[in-house]
Amino acid sequence: MGISIVQKSDLQRRKKNPKVALVLAGGAVSGGAFKLGGIKALDDFLVNRKTTDFDTYVGLSAGAVLAAPLASGISPAEMLKSLEGNSELLDRFQALDFYSPNLREFAVRPAEYAIKAALYFPSTIAGLAQQAKSISSEINDAARRYLEEPTSTNLTKVASPLMEWYWNVPDFPALMEHLPTGLFDNSSIERYMRRNLDGAGLPNDFKQFHRTRKRELYISAMNLDTAERAVFGHDEDSSLTISEAVQASTALPGFYKPARIRGIDYVDGGVRRTANLDVAVEHGADLVICYNPFRPFSNRPKRRFDRETRSYIVEGKRMADGGLLSVLNQVFRTLLHSRLQYGLRQLRDDPNFKGDIIVIEPKDTDSNFFELNALAYWERMRAAKLGYQSVTDSIERNYDLVRSILARYDLTMTRRNVASSIKKMTADSPDLAETLTREYPARRLRVA
Repeated sequence: MGISIVQKSDLQRRKKNPKVALVLAGGAVSGGAFKLGGIKALDDFLVNRKTTDFDTYVGLSAGAVLAAPLASGISPAEMLKSLEGNSELLDRFQALDFYSPNLREFAVRPAEYAIKAALYFPSTIAGLAQQAKSISSEINDAARRYLEEPTSTNLTKVASPLMEWYWNVPDFPALMEHLPTGLFDNSSIERYMRRNLDGAGLPNDFKQFHRTRKRELYISAMNLDTAERAVFGHDEDSSLTISEAVQASTALPGFYKPARIRGIDYVDGGVRRTANLDVAVEHGADLVICYNPFRPFSNRPKRRFDRETRSYIVEGKRMADGGLLSVLNQVFRTLLHSRLQYGLRQLRDDPNFKGDIIVIEPKDTDSNFFELNALAYWERMRAAKLGYQSVTDSIERNYDLVRSILARYDLTMTRRNVASSIKKMTADSPDLAETLTREYPARRLRVA
């Protein structure tokens, strides 16, 4: 239904001085915008404590791009303004900030391959010529011993010097090793984040940030060489700046080249974990609100057996009908979602965790979001509006339970601001309003 809940606390008892965490998973550019719209919806539901007032923020990939501003006190509404360039606090996230070509590798790596390939045979022949005298001497000595004692062992030794040279000849340069490691270079994201932290007068250092904001910020990535998760924060690995950690966390393999920072190659944090719920719990969070925009789509075409043709007839579109990208999209989402559900089960079964977790996701029948290209920069505003409606719909369907859980942690809710925002959002978009009515029937909120 769009929300998964691990409820382990006694809802009849208020938690004193609760520690609340917001965990944001990945989503690339349109998924990030979808998530931003969803965070704005969550923010509108909250009354006395907004999403910028939580204690702990954990982000990976696109979630890291959002977690840092939220921890800085920049509201989701202000971040939405920045998508269109209307924010006074944040620069607009430009297309070149996302699609910054990996020009250096595309120029240098093919050139290196061409030079190595051109020099391979001359250098190999030169090496053979340089060693010819010693090889010839060894062969002559071995041949003389064989003539004196014609055994199979001595015969083998005749060919050994030449074979040893052959096996030590360097391999011909491998083309695959000289292909660029990614289409784009996400150092532009680091510059964007650094520029905006500086513009907001906030430190770009985890420890200083924690002292200044009194908020915990954690960003995760994966060390490419060791395949280990790297968690950056004031009391974790603080060797990178916040903007560098965001760069490390957003280096989506293949799309971006690995982020080589201070001698270590990092790739997208989503490769290792889906959401890092455990980071929030291990740092003492009592209530964890997680937003994961990626989940598999539940496609259920009808199948019937035709007696005349003696074959099955499928009514409706199957995943494979959408081609390779549709198949990979479903598989990728399934892998991410399965890992998240596994993490939830671990925390549900952990006797030491006594808190609550609310995971907000799109519905598994949300075809609009599934069809969004995660890497489509131009879809960001539409994605943000769909994300707003998605979270609104999910919370509305579980409103009473979510409200009772939040109440334990002194978080109060109202539908009033959400109803107002929906009206404004669809006023100038009749087509979007029709789509939202079809996809999110629970959006017609009761104002309370």
